[in-house]
Amino acid sequence: MLKRTMTGHASPILTTLLDTDAYKLHMQQAVYHRYYDVPVTAEFRCRGDELLGIYADEIRAQIETLQTLALSDDEYHYLSGLPFFQSDYLNWLRQFRLDPSQVNVRNNNGHLTIQISGPWREVILWEVPLLALISEVVHRHRTPQMGVDQAVAHLQHKLTDFRQQVGDLDMSRFQLMDFGTRRRYSKAVQEAIVATLKAEFPWLVGTSNYDLARRLQLNPVGTQAHEWFQAHQQISPVLANSQRAALQSWLDEYDDQLGIALTDCITMDAFLRDFGPGFAHRYQGLRHDSGDPVEWGEKAIAHYQRLDIDPKSKTLVFSDNLNLDKALALYRHFGQRANVVFGIGTRLSCDIPGVTPLNIVIKLVSCNGKPVAKLSDSPGKTICQDKAFVRALRKAFDLPLVKRAS
Repeated sequence: MLKRTMTGHASPILTTLLDTDAYKLHMQQAVYHRYYDVPVTAEFRCRGDELLGIYADEIRAQIETLQTLALSDDEYHYLSGLPFFQSDYLNWLRQFRLDPSQVNVRNNNGHLTIQISGPWREVILWEVPLLALISEVVHRHRTPQMGVDQAVAHLQHKLTDFRQQVGDLDMSRFQLMDFGTRRRYSKAVQEAIVATLKAEFPWLVGTSNYDLARRLQLNPVGTQAHEWFQAHQQISPVLANSQRAALQSWLDEYDDQLGIALTDCITMDAFLRDFGPGFAHRYQGLRHDSGDPVEWGEKAIAHYQRLDIDPKSKTLVFSDNLNLDKALALYRHFGQRANVVFGIGTRLSCDIPGVTPLNIVIKLVSCNGKPVAKLSDSPGKTICQDKAFVRALRKAFDLPLVKRAS
């Protein structure tokens, strides 16, 4: 059961503002500079349709604890030492506090419903801590006997199996990143997993979690998420230009840094039509997050080749539902044809025998008071309740009007 303090408030699961994914801070800086007053709404989805509403009160209590989180002096100086953050943003972030009044949590006939509304510069930091605390609350109730020991023991088995599969394969180009914050079993389990990988897995190159990156002295990794492209659907004056506007705005903010572009907000095919030679040369690479990874990788390589760009000079990041076995198979296929990186989340931070990870997300549903959509390469990941807008988006990007939003 959840421990409680003498004041009756939930003992906080999250204790630092940096316990979040790097791409959130990277996007937040760009929003702070470019879209300061843009309002958005985001909503929670449980893709497994599980009845999580019984945890609503406990989740609400945890949300209240987040309003006290603030950058420490050490955290501020750490971020200041990174090359892509600007002082005006960090000074603002130093004063920033999460506002629980922006988050509406309800038990809707057993289903957990959550809606977050407010300025994009503030709403953007809710997704990751919310998902992390929801996951931890649910798991501590469902499998209270599980934890760090079981997670690390299972990881050791996986690492032994991985080494056996590697054999004499040239692994000099294999790179692994931890993407496990949002759906981790617990904060303690993710830290133990990442620390074990750092000590025993020579191919670990970074983590998406800024707190772990700072404390474990790892590279923080991440660029932008779907919401960056979704919001531009209502920021850009012309819907058909919105993806190019998002790509250009990112370059205007970061130039030659943080140059991995997410490809599947409006399908890979539509993305590549917008990813012309100017973008292809300036961006360092692409990230896969839905659809068949081999098909995606072949399309990416063919696209670079058509533009007379050597794929080996670019990076392909695979991050969709990976485990170590899948990553190794993809490395065998692409490892000598491009720089490949594998971001593994749930299959590291919530991989314990007897534990079923939650399939939960929080996605943008409106920007500037109007609908936005994600038209994934995996139909089950499509998000938008406004069918008319989905039709308009498909028409604008020349996509067949056959799939419906879930």
